[in-house]
Amino acid sequence: MGKSLVGATVSQYFDSSFTITASKHLQDQYIKDIPFLKPVKGKQNFPCLKMMESEKVDNPRRAMRWGLTCDKGQCQERINKNGKEIIEVCKFKPTIKQVDEHTQEANSCHYYLQKYDALVSKHSLWNYHAFFQIMKFNRKLFEDYLNRKVSIFDEAHKIEDQIMQFIGFDIFGGQVEECNLNSEKYDFTDLDSMIQLIDDISYAYAKKIKDIKESSSYQNEPDYESVTRLERRYDRAAQAKIDILTNKNNFVVNDPVQDLNGNFRTISVKPIDVSTFANSFFTTEYQIFMSATIDKFSFCENMGLRQDDVAFIDTPKSPFPIEHRRIDLLNIKRLSYGSTEDDEIEVIKTIDKIMDEHSDERGLILTSSIPRCQKILRYLSPKNTRRIRICHSYNKDGKTQDEIILEHASDPTGVLLSSSLWEGVDLKDDLSRFQIIAKVPYPNYKEKRTRAKMDKFPLWYTSQTLTKLLQGFGRSIRSEDDWARTYVLDTAANNVFFKAQKMIPRAYYDVLGIENL
Repeated sequence: MGKSLVGATVSQYFDSSFTITASKHLQDQYIKDIPFLKPVKGKQNFPCLKMMESEKVDNPRRAMRWGLTCDKGQCQERINKNGKEIIEVCKFKPTIKQVDEHTQEANSCHYYLQKYDALVSKHSLWNYHAFFQIMKFNRKLFEDYLNRKVSIFDEAHKIEDQIMQFIGFDIFGGQVEECNLNSEKYDFTDLDSMIQLIDDISYAYAKKIKDIKESSSYQNEPDYESVTRLERRYDRAAQAKIDILTNKNNFVVNDPVQDLNGNFRTISVKPIDVSTFANSFFTTEYQIFMSATIDKFSFCENMGLRQDDVAFIDTPKSPFPIEHRRIDLLNIKRLSYGSTEDDEIEVIKTIDKIMDEHSDERGLILTSSIPRCQKILRYLSPKNTRRIRICHSYNKDGKTQDEIILEHASDPTGVLLSSSLWEGVDLKDDLSRFQIIAKVPYPNYKEKRTRAKMDKFPLWYTSQTLTKLLQGFGRSIRSEDDWARTYVLDTAANNVFFKAQKMIPRAYYDVLGIENL
């Protein structure tokens, strides 16, 4: 929580601020420790008053349990009034002016109350998606309320991935079918062909909207919800085409993903360099980027910032005692796409031995992919297999990451196995006393965007790998009094530390045995 308190101190000094963080969990931490920040949470966290009224539910908790949440409600609907089509706004939705002047109705929508309260207050707390959504699509609507002195971006190493969600386009098989298009007509290796497909998708949606509105069934009984959904899809496709055509050379088509039968499932068109788009999200007079794992040169290059305009603070020493955060680089085998089965099994045997040494403690095993998780599970001894809980962002049995971690907390010798818990998870104290890095988490170089990015920014690949590795080191040591042992099995880690030695934050020099450069 140290970085967050530093950010809060800066916010108060400047008298007006945005604080932006990466997850709901981190938002909750901020709300608990820094009460002057007004939070903005997503619609799924609030009961929809309109749906409660129509379903005759008067208890908000019951409404939440039944899934009557704001993300499922309609804030505005097209209705037919006196033979005219008009947009009717939900009667529970206040205006931002009403919230600013405290004149809203007593029974106003909880989601919009907290969102507008944050916009009219001096200090507000956002997640990246909600903040970037306003900055890209709704800035004109709220421009009177976006004048702040400073923006504090927490977990700043995630900014590139967050910006990527707003630039480019993901095309899904279901979308192509919905638009009555034949995917075989398009060349999925060619950008121009993908631009044509995006154009055909937007044209198909425009035609569908026109046909529905002109149909007699719509005239008699309008289906406004369907039209609104199609209009959103049209807008997204049309905007993506504009973004891509501004600089075609900056976009790459990733390889299509196919289902088990070889049918087209999805393909994405993504920007190589996000720096030209980044400035539109950084609008306050001052920006502060906080992370334990960013390097000045790579970060400035990625975000399009001039190094001379940026002051960089690198904490010379970790406040956590070295004996609490030991890292053992065991150098068992180098794991890569060309690894032999024997190499893989030797690494898994070492995992087994470490789990035996920590037989009465909880722990964490991190690797690079879901197939590698499955292989580890297949070759572990039966007694250690029983201790394992697979935990990904999405899990086969429908359980969330939080639900699995809650189960883990009640198992005194439980061990989480994951390819996705490298960051954003807080395994404090007895939740994890040992962690094993089985495989270095290199970005997938088979992905076209990764290769294109490496060609344009040679240090990016190493920087991304180092950041994820260092984030992984911090999952189980969350305070000065906390402690855990970290074991790194993949010898490729040495190669990363050698190539990235100028990027490694000084707080890691002691545990990695690096002399001051």
